[in-house]
Formats: sequence, structure tokens, C-alpha cells
Amino acid sequence: MITHLSGNVYELSPSSVVIDCNGVGYFATISLQTYTALQNQSKVHLYIQEIVREDAYLLYGFSTKAERELFNLLISVNGLGPVSAIMMLSSMSSSEIASAISNGNNLALQKIKGIGAKTAQRIILDLRDKIIHLDYSDSLEKVSGNKTKIEALNALEVLGISKKISEKLMDKILDSNPDIDLEDLIKQTLKNL
Repeated sequence: MITHLSGNVYELSPSSVVIDCNGVGYFATISLQTYTALQNQSKVHLYIQEIVREDAYLLYGFSTKAERELFNLLISVNGLGPVSAIMMLSSMSSSEIASAISNGNNLALQKIKGIGAKTAQRIILDLRDKIIHLDYSDSLEKVSGNKTKIEALNALEVLGISKKISEKLMDKILDSNPDIDLEDLIKQTLKNL
């Protein structure tokens, strides 16, 4: 099963990307969130959700793990397929969708093309309890453009340090020194905890 792809962007459109991985091109459907994160980048890393059907072998690509997790939660709702989930992720940020679900705001979800009142209610009913345990803060979208910051956040999270706490400290460090390397960023963040 394919879980991620790293390579060069061969083709990019608002709804899809072809990534060249050592001479093999992989086509993946993407959301507008991911498209924005991939613009002006030649080398990329995408988190992949693979869906195999009788008539198709499909790859869906995401710039963050959080976006992929939300996609998987959305397609777990009865009657909501991958196309509708991508439409949702293209219409609203991950944090806006999570907020709408956790607050029971079905009107916000109904503004998305293809999501009616019954589907919005079903999404809220099925995912409200699941979404609370996951972090879809806006910081996840902001982080996607800074590879050093992403790696540092992941390293600190492995050490048991909250992503929210370490990110605030990292933002201050990166504001004063935007070209800092990974090791120094981690060290300075740990010193300021």
C-alpha cells in the first residue's frame, strides 16, 4: 500500500498532481489546500490515501497528515465518497471543517457543493465524537510550507512535547532567524520550554 510519495512535480493542476518518483509518474487527486502548498515547489512530499475499486486504482494526495486523516474520516461517513470529501477539503480549510463538525454547524457544511442538509447532519452525527480527539488547528496549514519547522515539530512530538506549545516557540525563533537549521531549531525550542 502506498502511504507517501516524494519526488519532482511533473504536472500540477488545482485538482491533481503527477509526481515523478525515479522515472515513474504517479497521478494523485488533490484538494485546493494541497495545490496551494505545492505551488512553486519542484520537489514535494505527499501523504497518500490509496483506494482500490473493481474498476479503478486511485491515489489521493495531501500536503499534511492531518488533511489525510480528515479525508479518511469524511469518507467513512455513509454516502460520502472520495470526490465529495475532496470537494469539502477544497472548499474549506481542515480547521473550518473540524470546527463546523464539532460545533454542529450543518449550515456551514451545506454551503459546500454537493452537501445537502441530510448529508451535513450525517457528517456531524458520525464524526463529532471522532473529530474532538484530533488537532486540525490552522497551524497545520501554515506549517506545510516550512520543511524544517515540520521536521522539528514532528521530532518534538515524538519526545512527548505538545505541537501547540512547541510551535508557538518555534514561530518566535523563526521570526528572528528564518534560515536556522533543524538541529538548532530543536535545541532552541527545548531551551525555551
